[in-house]
Amino acid sequence: MSAALFVENKPRVLRVSELINAINQLLAGNVPLLWVRGEISNLVKAASGHWYFVLKDEQSQVRCVMFRQKNQSLTKTINNGTQVEVLATASLYEARGDFQLTVEQLRPAGLGILYEQFAQLKQKLEDEGLFAAARKRPLPVFPKRIGIITSPQAAVLHDVLTTLKRRLPCVPVILYPVPVQGTGSAEKIATALQIANQRAECEVLILCRGGGSIEDLWAFNEEIVARAIAASSIPVISGVGHETDFTIADFVADERAPTPTAAAQRVVPDRHALLQGLRDMTQHILRAQRNRLQNAMQSVDYLQRRIIHPAQQLTRQRLHIDQLQQRLQRNFSHTIEQQGWRCQSLTQRLRTSGSDFNRMQDKQTHLKARLLKALHTSHERRLARLENVAQHLALLNPQRVLARGYSLVQNLQGHLVSDTQQLQTGEILHITFAQGRADVQVRSADS
Repeated sequence: MSAALFVENKPRVLRVSELINAINQLLAGNVPLLWVRGEISNLVKAASGHWYFVLKDEQSQVRCVMFRQKNQSLTKTINNGTQVEVLATASLYEARGDFQLTVEQLRPAGLGILYEQFAQLKQKLEDEGLFAAARKRPLPVFPKRIGIITSPQAAVLHDVLTTLKRRLPCVPVILYPVPVQGTGSAEKIATALQIANQRAECEVLILCRGGGSIEDLWAFNEEIVARAIAASSIPVISGVGHETDFTIADFVADERAPTPTAAAQRVVPDRHALLQGLRDMTQHILRAQRNRLQNAMQSVDYLQRRIIHPAQQLTRQRLHIDQLQQRLQRNFSHTIEQQGWRCQSLTQRLRTSGSDFNRMQDKQTHLKARLLKALHTSHERRLARLENVAQHLALLNPQRVLARGYSLVQNLQGHLVSDTQQLQTGEILHITFAQGRADVQVRSADS
């Protein structure tokens, strides 16, 4: 049966179950999952583990059911009169036709507003860059003095002090006492941060408190505390609540520790680990020094075996010089002997070739005479030819023609004028004579 029966054209009589089922489907399809606030009354925790109660305010009330698999995850005790907020779906209990809410989640009233404020402030500070990793500073490795901002009555103070004393008891600790919850606690925490920075007594600050509800930890979600942490010139480590608790202070701090004890472990090294590291380093240095000494002794022994007494060294050098002198004398004698043999060979060859030398000298004299005669004959022939060519050139020389009264006529472009048809009246001509030149102007030209 569906909700379509409400829009049927033909009206009909419905059974009660049909009506309740159709209305239930209308609720399921049109009413979303929603949060409702009110006071619990008539709470019944059935043997099955399911809870049945009425949620009411000053004017109305509604029945609610919260099944066992949903209410088992609740950590707070719920009683009659408790103001709560429930996330529920609207439905009808078909057996009785009662309207009810089926609860999916339940929390104390006011938490929704706190979570919304937390999310809004977190987004605002993140947009301003207060959570940026670039602005966070590393904690000092060996702080000279540690500051703790927490309540003197807090149990975590004893845990933090015990951890610091166990790990590195020589580091002094300064307590900046503040209330860690309640009205005005956020302002006092911010003031403690400012005082610690003004005094500049510490190299690192631990901001801590134990676990609790979101209301208990709310002082560490206030904007004034977040901005005081961001303005601190001293690195701040936040150790607030348990590992699953997150506050705005955790995001702004230079480092977040899951617990106050973990924060104490983070700010100082473990002296036992340091001592063991020093022992290991000492052993390493001793081994390295021993190995270096042994290597040096071996090198001394090796060099000692290579050292030779100066007298023995001189004896060796003297023997070497004697050997070199003997080799030099042998080489000199051998060279003299070879040069003597070569000189005798050349003398013998010169004696046997004396007659050939005279014959070649006569031949050279004869060839020299022939060469001089040939050069003289060629020179005279070339002179005669040169005189003949000079005579022909003289006959062709235009200067001789000009000397007989002829002249050369050229226009301004340097072309010879051989016909009056090439002339124009008023044209300037260049005339070259045997001696000199002249410029003339044409007055008339007859062909």
